Amino acid sequence: MDWNALSSRVLDGETITQTEALAILESSDDELLEILQGAYRIRRKYFGNKVSLHLLRNVKSGKCPEDCSFCSQSSSAINDVERYDFQTVESIVDGAQAAVDRQAKRYCVVSSTRAPSPNELETICEAAIQIKQKHPDLEICSSLGLLTEEKAVQLKDSGVDRFNHNLETSENYFSEVVTTHAFEDRVDTARIVKKVGLDLCSGGLFGMGESLQDRVDLAFALSDLKVDSVPINFLDPRPGTEFEGKPNPLSPNDCLRGLAMTRFVMPSTEVHIAGGRESTLRGLQPLALYPANSMFTAGYLTTGGQDYETDKRMIEDAGFEIEQA
Repeated sequence: MDWNALSSRVLDGETITQTEALAILESSDDELLEILQGAYRIRRKYFGNKVSLHLLRNVKSGKCPEDCSFCSQSSSAINDVERYDFQTVESIVDGAQAAVDRQAKRYCVVSSTRAPSPNELETICEAAIQIKQKHPDLEICSSLGLLTEEKAVQLKDSGVDRFNHNLETSENYFSEVVTTHAFEDRVDTARIVKKVGLDLCSGGLFGMGESLQDRVDLAFALSDLKVDSVPINFLDPRPGTEFEGKPNPLSPNDCLRGLAMTRFVMPSTEVHIAGGRESTLRGLQPLALYPANSMFTAGYLTTGGQDYETDKRMIEDAGFEIEQA
């Protein structure tokens, strides 16, 4: 396939087909640089050479009733992951300073839960109000599980800018990963987020045993939802989870193909390099910035990650620059 021609079509406003998206994932390694160049042409049109950084804060760890097979905080996980109840307003507000200190555009507060309780929602809303008073340019993203429309409106009214709720994988493969709720439950929350006017952050996790077609189906489902940001995670099997010891089928080049496919399918959407990038992309992390324009820095929910100074140097060495809040 002529990848340059495909990117030109996307730049002209055409939507690629599922067959073409699958061809990106099935392409050979000697085609990869041309695919990345095509993805970069699209990325450059919408995002230039900017990379936005995001800092995560786990405001409630462990104790989740859901059984997501990949998650070290799930009800099915047996491990020594730190467990603590919902943090206070003060601690969440204080955490925003760490995001500002790392030039982060967005501060992401995440809770392990099926859905936020009234008290938990009130804590997040009050924290958001105070954070906006102290750091008006810092964007706030929350990830709190399933939402009702009423709760989504409360978050928006308090100053939360974005809500994260990943679809994780295709509808076809979802039941192989989660059984305590359905794919449609996640889609319903995503639709509510868009309905009330919050930005929607929703992506997935590659490497769980899904097929290449499942990855394509996920990308098109996200495109149909008109998501604003797509975090792409790569499986890093965690101790005590159902996926512990699971062979990871992803090579660094597979990860790059997945990011490029996402960019071709959703040309103007923020594509976000998320969990597992360090262990799966390894030395090819800088190449991920050609299709992606966003990334977490300084770790994830229960695992450490590449530190901010290393990320900053990697971004600058690759010829990109950090987008200021």
